[in-house]
Amino acid sequence: MNQLMQRISINPHICFGKPCIRGTRIWVSLILDFLASGSSIEEILSEYPGLVEDDIRAAIAYGAEMSRERYVELPSESKG
Repeated sequence: MNQLMQRISINPHICFGKPCIRGTRIWVSLILDFLASGSSIEEILSEYPGLVEDDIRAAIAYGAEMSRERYVELPSESKG
């Protein structure tokens, strides 16, 4: 689980500090919205070729942790 969480970043200067897939401006919530609306992992990957399957799994894992009302400690990036 820890390795998956390393794929998520929070930077207060990028996307208003929302959790994103590391190295992108793709919000975790966007990935979860796509999955909730019925998009497959393969469909998301074809729409966002910079992502890999582990990025999608990281978004799911992050969402699962947040639904348990647990704070997920992620290192903050300082660069914008």
